Amino acid sequence: MKSNENIIASVDLGSNSFRLQIYHCHHEQWQIVDSIKEMVQLAAGLDAKKNLNKDVQERALACLARFGERLRGLKARQVRAVATNTFRVMNNLQPFLSKAEKALGFPIEIIAGREEARLIYTGVVHTVPFNQQRALIIDIGGGSTEFVIGAQEQPEITESLALGCVSYSMRFFAGDKVSASSFRNAVNSARSEIQRIAGGLKNISWDFAIGTSGSARAIRDVTMTTHPAEENIRYEHMQTLAKRITQAGGTRKARLEGLRPDRIEVFAGGLAVMMAAFEELAIADMTVTDAALRDGVFYDLIGRHLDQDMRDETIAQFQLRYHVDLAQAMRVEAVALRCLNGLAMQMSRQELRYWQTFVSWAARVHEIGLSIAHTGYHKHSAYILEQADMPGFSRKDQKVLATLVLGHRGDLKKMREALDNPLLCSAIICLRLAALFCRARADIVFPEQTSLQVNAAKKKCVLSISREWLNANPLSANALDFETFAWDKVGHQFIVKAL
Repeated sequence: MKSNENIIASVDLGSNSFRLQIYHCHHEQWQIVDSIKEMVQLAAGLDAKKNLNKDVQERALACLARFGERLRGLKARQVRAVATNTFRVMNNLQPFLSKAEKALGFPIEIIAGREEARLIYTGVVHTVPFNQQRALIIDIGGGSTEFVIGAQEQPEITESLALGCVSYSMRFFAGDKVSASSFRNAVNSARSEIQRIAGGLKNISWDFAIGTSGSARAIRDVTMTTHPAEENIRYEHMQTLAKRITQAGGTRKARLEGLRPDRIEVFAGGLAVMMAAFEELAIADMTVTDAALRDGVFYDLIGRHLDQDMRDETIAQFQLRYHVDLAQAMRVEAVALRCLNGLAMQMSRQELRYWQTFVSWAARVHEIGLSIAHTGYHKHSAYILEQADMPGFSRKDQKVLATLVLGHRGDLKKMREALDNPLLCSAIICLRLAALFCRARADIVFPEQTSLQVNAAKKKCVLSISREWLNANPLSANALDFETFAWDKVGHQFIVKAL
């Protein structure tokens, strides 16, 4: 085994800091062997129109280039990079994302708020003993705050709100000017946001609270300089900190012992959000852990290496929730994979494995829209898959899945952009043919000589199939004729070759 094959890395691209953590497996035990953190403060670079300014872009890209050098030599399956709130809300995302992925050398997954919450929980539950109790976890990031409750391996509730230490510091304490009135305004604003989810959190209840990430650790560290025996965060101690800052007129002027220089500019915003959470949720005290999003990404990546992909469980849950006909889904999946495997020579091993996975998932949930309406159900299915919270899936994952499902039937004019991607086009063809052949919702047996050839780059597809089979299955034969017309309308050739 090559020396770097027992290494994996997690990259957390937060709104305040970027983190790279590298793990090495030694005697079946994973150990952190390297960790790099840079305070990029991405959220501070957003203007009023949610565009990221050039200076912050350059700062972020320089950081990613340094990360990329450290990751050099690792394969894509060994690295998972996730991006959070600022990437979610950024309007000029696409040009920046392309540069960011090039600098890092690996794909970057932009994860939804609830997926971020789930990953944070995954990191905490693997490192903090819950002792069969239920925990409330609060993670105040640079641009968003996640709230999670759970007791077992999977959380019971996940929520994400667009309030964070960077965004609130910029909004209420620009230039590190903090007054009593501006601080109370920040707390009240955060409380009004938290009120939206407070009822659901309180209905489940919890036995103890845990704070994660920089703001929680900073509050604890500053508190312990005056209360050395107190490792928990308490509301009265935060009140004291807030009073010191407002009386001094700012965090820097307050000269708080235990506060790292790189947290001075964002400390007041994080403190206001934390105090709002304590007030709104009636939290008595809170323990603090070093576990965070990057740890959840690591454990999730380990699960994928062990074929315990959370995304498989999510797909199964969607099948259950939307009352999918499992037998039909299996038929379509089997035929789609048969078609795709016939194209294996046109793909690398990694590409084939990727598209096998997504075609399988798409086949399993392509009919979820039937729970809404039969007419245009593929559009309903695609909308759900793109917009719903899907644990384990990045936004890019969901877009690919939704595109496959949208394209499995109907007019192809809506798919023009997707069809320009040769591999995605091939996958769409395979899923369309599977849905077409399985229309009777019965098991199907193809003649041995049936084959599919696709040259997506030249916009040509040839299906070779027995003439005898076509004669025996006139409905399918007729559907294949319509398929020829459908592809012709978008400038592609679909040829049925009767053998």
